[in-house]
Amino acid sequence: MATDAVVAVEGCGLRKVYGLDTPHPVEVLQGVDVRIRQGEFVAIIGQSGSGKTTLLNLLGALDRPTEGRIVLSGADTADLDDNGLADLRNRVVGFVFQFHYLLPEFTCLENALMPLAIRHGSAGRADAERVRGLLNRVGLADQMHKRPGQMSGGQQQRAALIRALANSPRLVLADEPTGNLDARSGREVFDLMREMTRETGVAFVMVTHDDRLAQAADRVIHVELGRAHEHSGAEE
Repeated sequence: MATDAVVAVEGCGLRKVYGLDTPHPVEVLQGVDVRIRQGEFVAIIGQSGSGKTTLLNLLGALDRPTEGRIVLSGADTADLDDNGLADLRNRVVGFVFQFHYLLPEFTCLENALMPLAIRHGSAGRADAERVRGLLNRVGLADQMHKRPGQMSGGQQQRAALIRALANSPRLVLADEPTGNLDARSGREVFDLMREMTRETGVAFVMVTHDDRLAQAADRVIHVELGRAHEHSGAEE
């Protein structure tokens, strides 16, 4: 674990309440503190409805806390409007979801390059070569010009992983990234995420229901009844 590394994202006193203007508001998070450093791999676990995904969305600036403060890559998100948040997300955060969300009309390579195209209008030669190298690194050299429907589930999720890394983010957030995969493919995707953390220094935060994968993380954050506590995982 990178104990002295630069902080990728920090949340202080995070509280999230849904339905504030209704007779029965629901408090999902109750004053959660969390700090994620560059180069570490953190798993978030907890029962369904415990607030795991809510916490992930707050850390990635997809949502705003009811109370509390989030500093993402040195920027206090409270100081940014919605356009500012969108720009920050695009520059410093990558996302991997349970379903890959690859666009069916584009090839594997085109999907992986999509964040660069959104950010810059098109991918430059150096960036395109870097992304091709990453796709080759995860075993997709022969899949680059295939469309998602011609690829296996594990191959599609690996392509989604490289898409998340295309902008060279500081932080990658993964919500049940192995949930739709069989045990073997899920473990392969998890191992690739761990390797990418070590090789690139990006911080990974993964929500998972798989205790075996969680215990292989650097740290495990357990969300329960709106609060969070953590313990060390087992380094591989």
